[in-house]
Amino acid sequence: MALEQRKFVSTHVHEQEMPVTPERQQGEKRARKLFSPGEKVLFVAFASLLVIFSSVILHTEGQLNDLNREVQTIGTQIEQQSKQNTQLSIQVKEQSTHERVWEKARELGLNLNEKNVKVVPGR
Repeated sequence: MALEQRKFVSTHVHEQEMPVTPERQQGEKRARKLFSPGEKVLFVAFASLLVIFSSVILHTEGQLNDLNREVQTIGTQIEQQSKQNTQLSIQVKEQSTHERVWEKARELGLNLNEKNVKVVPGR
């Protein structure tokens, strides 16, 4: 009988208990971070550099526009001055004709005295 009892010794295997994880609800998903903190820092740095460079470019472009406008105004002033200079030189030529000089001389009371006129050779 001892042999029979030994045969009947239960060979019961204890199963290890697995920790039960609560089942997730369908609407509730585990929140996974989209970007790591290092990536966020890189994005912020890139965005700030982009803003800085674009503002520098816009600033220099504005300065160039101001300079171009100033160059154009100076160019128009030069054209006006050159027109005025040519008009004045034309007036000088008109005023300095031989007939005009004689008219002014007669108005001032000067007379042509051929005895006082000397001819200079070589001219």
